[in-house]
Amino acid sequence: QVQVVESGGGLVQAGGSLRLSCAASENFFNINAMAWYRQGPGKQRELVATITNTGFTNYAAFVKGRFTFSRDNTKSTLYLQMNNLKPEDTAVYYCNRCHNKWPWGQGTRVTVSS
Repeated sequence: QVQVVESGGGLVQAGGSLRLSCAASENFFNINAMAWYRQGPGKQRELVATITNTGFTNYAAFVKGRFTFSRDNTKSTLYLQMNNLKPEDTAVYYCNRCHNKWPWGQGTRVTVSS
């Protein structure tokens, strides 16, 4: 079973930045589309951004221009650079494949104070 570990979350003031990481025990060279998701308090999990094996990215409207998604296939690691954070970005963030999903990891909690 693939192990997924998200990290990098924390408490930050509005306008601040965080960089999330996601490491998984699978060869990323074999995976095309991958994604970051988030689940805010009392909300359903939602898609934040996707990235293909060639580095093409797509972002949800609510993070576009503020978040940057990247991947390092040699390290089997994903990154999410989050800038200009807003209180509404408060959530647990998860990474996963877009298709044939792994079991969900524990996620990493991001709390943005106003």
